[in-house]
Amino acid sequence: MCGIVGYTGFRDAYDIVISGLRRLEYRGYDSAGIVLENKNNDFEVQKTKGKVDDLVAISESMKGTSHIGMGHTRWATHGVPSDRNSHPHLSNDGKIALVHNGIIENYDTIKTMLVGNGFEFKSETDTEVLVNLIQYFTDKNPSADFASSVRAALNEVYGAYAITVMHEDFPGELIVARLGSPLAIGLGENEFFIASDASPFVEYTKEAVYLEEGHMATISLEKGVNIYTIKDNEKIEPAIQELRLNLEQIEKGGYEHFMLKEIFEQPKSILDTMRGRLLVNEGIIKMAGIWDHLDRINKAERIIIIACGTSWHAGLIGEYLIEEFARIPVEVEYASEFRYRNPIIGPKDVVIAISQSGETADTMAAIKLAKEKGAFVYGICNVVDSSIARVTDAGSYTHAGPEIGVASTKAFTAQLTILSLIALKLGKHNGNLGNAEFMRLITELDAIPVKVEEVLQSSHEVTKHIAKQFVDATNFLYLGRGYNFPSALEGALKLKEISYIHAEGYPAAEMKHGPIALIDENMPIVIIAPKQGHYDKIVSNVQEIKARKGKVIAVVNKGDQQVAEMADYVIEMPETSECFSPIVAAIPLQLLSYYVAVYRGANVDQPRNLAKSVTVE
Repeated sequence: MCGIVGYTGFRDAYDIVISGLRRLEYRGYDSAGIVLENKNNDFEVQKTKGKVDDLVAISESMKGTSHIGMGHTRWATHGVPSDRNSHPHLSNDGKIALVHNGIIENYDTIKTMLVGNGFEFKSETDTEVLVNLIQYFTDKNPSADFASSVRAALNEVYGAYAITVMHEDFPGELIVARLGSPLAIGLGENEFFIASDASPFVEYTKEAVYLEEGHMATISLEKGVNIYTIKDNEKIEPAIQELRLNLEQIEKGGYEHFMLKEIFEQPKSILDTMRGRLLVNEGIIKMAGIWDHLDRINKAERIIIIACGTSWHAGLIGEYLIEEFARIPVEVEYASEFRYRNPIIGPKDVVIAISQSGETADTMAAIKLAKEKGAFVYGICNVVDSSIARVTDAGSYTHAGPEIGVASTKAFTAQLTILSLIALKLGKHNGNLGNAEFMRLITELDAIPVKVEEVLQSSHEVTKHIAKQFVDATNFLYLGRGYNFPSALEGALKLKEISYIHAEGYPAAEMKHGPIALIDENMPIVIIAPKQGHYDKIVSNVQEIKARKGKVIAVVNKGDQQVAEMADYVIEMPETSECFSPIVAAIPLQLLSYYVAVYRGANVDQPRNLAKSVTVE
């Protein structure tokens, strides 16, 4: 959500900033802007509602004018998307420029104080309040260095932020700070980069410092990078990380969209998630994060899974897996609701926090509450050195690789893979899974990447054909039972996210308790019907739908006859154990959503109003 790029060095700052903003488009945004410090140490600013291409159209004359600057892509919180609400924002005296991700929660109180001191405001944003608060402290203590004024202002605000700020009277210097929103500093030779993640500078350097919570830094070619705590100005030694990201991973590789590329990467991403962990020949699962805390997790009175969106759907399937194989009670909570309902949680509980980005603000807040209550917190995320990875007690990376498309695909199946490994390892350790059943299940899990590849190849053209038939649909129902009820929820979410068609997921048995009233000849119903588990019940549901002339799109096992004969459209998938079927079933559901969106002309990788990493509550 929102993106920051900054640069100082020997290259053209305009090119670096614009290229970096394009790399961050996946985060979701509605406006863009850039500020450069010219040869006279004056600011040149351009900003606009719309996309980076719109910004380029009004700013190309800035190319070649500066070696230091910063840019921003904004996702509206305070104030509608507009030119005047776009970042960067300037202080009243025009000498301070600031870009900001996050929310300043006490902005209204500060704004009232500033207005009383003669400040005027041009925008509706909380960001303009912060930049003028910095000017207020600069004016109050003109002999202080600029970093002191920034620190004083930040100690007066509360909320979430990542900022980059410049001052005309302190040329060549960038100041950054972070509380709740991520920020990375790239370390090059005679150059420094700033960005919300490492993707804007990955081709220029492999070394980065991830700014920690409550830290700020001054960056200049003359003095390098100096990091301090915001609260008390204590100097911090930077922890330099070697980037594992490469340029090829964040480019489309010949695919029309990142989402399609990431759907087709799933055999590899699932295999990478299992690599080194699932050792079938040795009959073991090796997970250091679990092994080091095995007794605490197995002796937990309950496990609470906290997540948002697609990760929450993965958590629901994780509940089924852990309760079936490890026999430990599991609750699944929306992270966004968890800390606000005064939950009962204590030292005997284990919390599993799931987040693709590792930066989800709601999940971070829930983790903090859980830790305050003494719970053991285990993180599952996809981004190395992300905030959640750093604050949890232990965890597992999914190793899915960068996911650029806003609608999560490969991260979802990688999360399911991790949760499957955890459930099987816990069940084996506490004796709920015997050796023979454990070996059968891990052998089946080991075969999942091949089965995912098979369903990709067999369902690709089929889903394209089906998608064309429902381009003009206004509603969809998704139905599943058992492990595939959460699959139905996830399938419906994917369609909503990228095609803007209203869709709802239900347990198939709940159809008779309300949704059946919606079914007629115009209603498409996607039903997930593997042969295992509740197949006979699913057959009955399909009969009920057909009796009301609903259009059935059935996701069935290869060779299925009973459901396939009743369905209007059939998508086949390889047979697997019921507990792993959501991984395989996810593929055709993702492809169906993708092609419906493509045929409707939607922006698949950057759906309207959505952000990849939700870093504000």
